[in-house]
Amino acid sequence: MDAGYNPRTVEEVFRDFKGRRAALIKALTTDVEEFYQQCDPEKENLCLYGFPSEQWEVNLPAEEVPPELPEPALGINFARDGMQDKDWLSLVAVHSDAWLLAVAFYFGARFGFDKADRKRLFNMINDLPTIFEVVTGMAKKQGKEKSSVSNHSSNKSKSNSKRGSESKNSKAMQSKDEGDEGVPLEGEDEEEHEETFCGACGESYTSDEFWICCDICEKWFHGKCVKITPARAEHIKQYKCPSCSNKRARP
Repeated sequence: MDAGYNPRTVEEVFRDFKGRRAALIKALTTDVEEFYQQCDPEKENLCLYGFPSEQWEVNLPAEEVPPELPEPALGINFARDGMQDKDWLSLVAVHSDAWLLAVAFYFGARFGFDKADRKRLFNMINDLPTIFEVVTGMAKKQGKEKSSVSNHSSNKSKSNSKRGSESKNSKAMQSKDEGDEGVPLEGEDEEEHEETFCGACGESYTSDEFWICCDICEKWFHGKCVKITPARAEHIKQYKCPSCSNKRARP
């Protein structure tokens, strides 16, 4: 499915890795309802593919043997209705992490990366939270634990009032160029936010982008990832991320 696409340098392989990773995170978070529907247990063995273009696809495995690239976990759809949703998504996330590493180091082996290149590639990959950590919220929990060491954990608590919601969502994670003059809210600082990861793309916090926090699951998101602007956030009484908005009882 990626025939003819062959990244040859460490930077190219890492860029390929990030694109595929973003696609898989999107399938398991913001596009989770669509992903759930496509994984019909009545169909044949299905795989979840992520592409460098940040697009994902649920499809049958490649017919050629051996395939052009390592294959994702086979038959993820069969377990869908036999497990709790969060457990099933976590399982798919774990297998997706394993597949991403397999693809990255397949390229490394194919194009003769030496020990130094392999180590550099791994370190670049290891700087990002895993898909499993993003999907289960572990990345955010780890950030909270590190923050508490610096005595900032109390500042992570959220107010249920409209003012508390507006203040945290529209100002606490806003860029310095959007009118807050870089003054952290309620004692929060840059160091604390550096340990916060977007629940959609998994990237860590940067001060030059607008972020918003879900009032239900308490995950932070880039405004651009969930299509929320600072102006719109000012009028949201209770923000629900796409995953929480789409959750409903299933038979």
